[in-house]
Amino acid sequence: MRTESSIPVDFEALIAEQYRGIRPAPGYPACPEHSEKAPLFDLLQAPKNAGITLTESYAMLPTAAVSGFCFSHPQAQYFATGKVDRDQVEDYANRKGWSVAETERWLAPVLGY
Repeated sequence: MRTESSIPVDFEALIAEQYRGIRPAPGYPACPEHSEKAPLFDLLQAPKNAGITLTESYAMLPTAAVSGFCFSHPQAQYFATGKVDRDQVEDYANRKGWSVAETERWLAPVLGY
């Protein structure tokens, strides 16, 4: 259920985190894999609009930059992914168009094997 009080009314309110919800970020337990920053940065035109770029390993420059996915809902809760098994890695590799070895490199902290 959406309520007006849970939706930021403007950009400044969003930045000031004046909303009820969560902001999971790539590299943290809910989003352990960083590569999804690339389509996000493309969509937002981050280099042009914010002067923030990504390195080949998806680190952000300048290094003080932060990114995350904002979910403005009063019942939103932080979560962590569990360990992933080989069949999940193979499926993710297929969906990303990556080799299993490359996928294992990006998902190393959450591999269950």
